[in-house]
Amino acid sequence: MSDLARSFAAQKLADLPKEPPQPLPATPEDREDEYSSESSLSSTGTVLPSPSQHLVAAPPVQWPQYFAQELFFQQRLPSGDEAKYHVYLTQPANLKSPLFVCHHGAGASGMSFAPFALSLRAALPSAGVLSIEARQHGSSILNPDGDTVDDFSLAVLRDDLANMITLVRERLGWSSLPPIVLAGHSLGGAVAVELAQKGTLGTSLLGYVVIDVVEGSAIEALKYMQGILSSRPSSFLTLESAIDWHLRSRNLRNRESAAVSVPSLLRRTVDGKWTWATDLAITQPFWEGWFQGMSQKFLGAKGAKLLILAGTDRLDKDLMIGQMQGKFQLQVVPEAGHFVQEDAPEKTAEMVVEFFKRNDRSALVLPPKVSDLIAQGKKV
Repeated sequence: MSDLARSFAAQKLADLPKEPPQPLPATPEDREDEYSSESSLSSTGTVLPSPSQHLVAAPPVQWPQYFAQELFFQQRLPSGDEAKYHVYLTQPANLKSPLFVCHHGAGASGMSFAPFALSLRAALPSAGVLSIEARQHGSSILNPDGDTVDDFSLAVLRDDLANMITLVRERLGWSSLPPIVLAGHSLGGAVAVELAQKGTLGTSLLGYVVIDVVEGSAIEALKYMQGILSSRPSSFLTLESAIDWHLRSRNLRNRESAAVSVPSLLRRTVDGKWTWATDLAITQPFWEGWFQGMSQKFLGAKGAKLLILAGTDRLDKDLMIGQMQGKFQLQVVPEAGHFVQEDAPEKTAEMVVEFFKRNDRSALVLPPKVSDLIAQGKKV
């Protein structure tokens, strides 16, 4: 067990309040969606509500402040299951402008990238942003009997991401995909790397960004997740108290971002309380498989590579060697916690935009071919 994993778990367990905070005088219900998030090295931090609780949908998230469109898709999968996908989208200016495809961590929602998306488009107005919601995190997968499909294997999540990108292209009538940069936080980073390695996007994939997850420390931290889950409040009296808990426990460090993302993690019960929406307990059998072999996949997949971390001590051996060999770009945001794109959305967006500009193929100016110069009668 590494010192990193031990100190990480100890800090998290010490910081978590034992019961929900008292409600604050003001309780604005700014924006809500339907699925959840929690901070940990692997974003696995959601408590299952009691089966006796009857949940009602939260009021809708004010997504138009961050995205231009909210899209829903229905698709029959090869397995016979029915997928109902949910995404947020702002289209790129044209098919030569980049599309940043964002995948949240386990237990989170597409709104985890909302402030980041706003900052990214402020820095690069021609860009598009697609923020997807994974199965049982806003999207749903049902078998022919209408029961929820609890398969969260990495290959399945990868195929869901590829399906959503294809469905967006078909819905919008794009003749081809624009240049794509995948950006994934925690589990989303593992999914992005898996898709990049498979090569499904072909030459449309410009590169991929992994946010605050590396194989070694992620796998070591997983053994502490049950303790972290059991230490969290099971419900909140108000949305504001839920936001306040996330800030007091240091799961999130940016109140503006927390006000956007936290309501999307909760559902309201019939007694008026707010409880966690996503059951991560059913994903536990897949946790280790999400991260096994991730470092080698990250280094070996085609495309430019950017790793954004909250601290350099999270690099494992393979990544340390790869970084010294110049195989990827490394950026550190020491003032942020695990949810880097939420704690520091502007800084993260600046890093990602700069990464795109450094690797933008359309900006390359190649020298003329010798045969063309000869055909023009020029001396070579």
